[in-house]
Amino acid sequence: MAADTTTTLNKEGDGQLSSDSKGDVRTAEVEEIDPVALKRMVRKIDFRVLPVLSAVYLFNALDKGNLGNAQTDGMDKDIGLVGNQYYLVITLFYVPLCLFGTPLSMLAKRYSAARVIPLMMLGFGTCSIVSAAVTNFAGLLTVRLLLGFFESPMLPSIVFYLSQFYTRGELARRVGAYYAAAAISGAFSGLLAYGVFQINDKRLHGWQYLFLVEGAGTILFAAFAFWYLPRSPATCHFFTEEEKAMSRTRMLQDGTDEIGVHVDWRDAFSPFVRDWRYIVWACLALGLGVPLASVGNFLPQIVKRLGYSTIKTNLYTVAPNVVGTVFLILFTQSSDYFRERSFHVVIPLVVTMVGFLILGTIDVVHNTGVAYFACFLLTIGSNTPSVLLSTWYSNNSVSEGRRVVLTGVMVGIANSSGLISGNIFRAKDAPAYIPALATSAAFGGFTAVTAASFGIYMRWDNRRRNREQGMPKNWGSLDVPTEILGRGPSEPAFRWVY
Repeated sequence: MAADTTTTLNKEGDGQLSSDSKGDVRTAEVEEIDPVALKRMVRKIDFRVLPVLSAVYLFNALDKGNLGNAQTDGMDKDIGLVGNQYYLVITLFYVPLCLFGTPLSMLAKRYSAARVIPLMMLGFGTCSIVSAAVTNFAGLLTVRLLLGFFESPMLPSIVFYLSQFYTRGELARRVGAYYAAAAISGAFSGLLAYGVFQINDKRLHGWQYLFLVEGAGTILFAAFAFWYLPRSPATCHFFTEEEKAMSRTRMLQDGTDEIGVHVDWRDAFSPFVRDWRYIVWACLALGLGVPLASVGNFLPQIVKRLGYSTIKTNLYTVAPNVVGTVFLILFTQSSDYFRERSFHVVIPLVVTMVGFLILGTIDVVHNTGVAYFACFLLTIGSNTPSVLLSTWYSNNSVSEGRRVVLTGVMVGIANSSGLISGNIFRAKDAPAYIPALATSAAFGGFTAVTAASFGIYMRWDNRRRNREQGMPKNWGSLDVPTEILGRGPSEPAFRWVY
């Protein structure tokens, strides 16, 4: 369209683009898609791509979290860790995780996420195997820093990859489905560690076998994923030619403004300096990351505070993780069904905040049942906001270049919350950890208020645009061609997914 063209939408809502007398008129044609064929195609993606990505993220979570399992088998003593060296390793792991997520996730756009993801798996699987050979603090720290480097682009790359196959209204529950693999890994890793630690071999310690088994499994699956995952819907080996065309049509209608084009990186980064709303996205990512990291890293310590033995402590973390996974799936299903993001982020944040407040204000030893119930509240609300936030900002950035950059930056910011969480749970505050519980609750409450305010703003802005342009009150993003949405909020015809 000519540069001096002012784009508006027809009041009749027929999906056409019109312009003033200075420019040309272009029509966004809406092709009819056979609903039966569409359902069959989406089912193919659900059963052939989503399970593979879920397994990828499961291995990702296992290799990231196996240090805690190894520590329970005496790894710290075997390699001579002293003082706070173990906690320092945990904290510094987040540094490369934050720094390299964005640049490495850009490679997912440039060379296809279907190739970048398996290569990163090969890297962190190798790190897991090498971990079995470390003999001192320096060696362990080096391996964990490399692990953080290879794991840093996983979440943004997978979210970007899924956004190439699923429309905006389908994305949340699919992101939730693969993220559930990470949520359930806490229970699975404990069971796996228990089995591996039964190996009776004087040549190697149990924790060394754990690193070897998980690392070898990761590498083998990485090879399979590299061979199996399609580079894009256009080259998908299990799509028919009709399904490839159908995928392109529906994504252009409700997914992205352009497919497979060269990315203008200057344009992709430009909103971070020109649009104040990106600051809000960053605040949300940082805020929800603190309760998420607190629950993910320290749930066993929180449960142990209730007075259970070591064996029961690990066992009693399984049920909250499973229930949290179930609610994660329910929230994401509901979010896609109602096509609503903001208050589906707010509700679980409030639930988690209440859990932290309960644990910080009651006598947990004399109110064990209430305290253990609060642990369920923590897991119910900790994982869900992260999934829905990534879906929320992806829905409002239909440009592929801006989307991959936005996802990489926001995941990096969310990961930086691990630095905060790792430093508020201090040994001198054990076993109550009152300052850490209060800080986690405060971050949850702040983020809930921010998300609610941002959602209300988006609703108000959509109504304002409709009123000024003479459109129906319920006119929304579904009614606007993705070509227009790709221009961002500065385009008058843009509408938010809130």
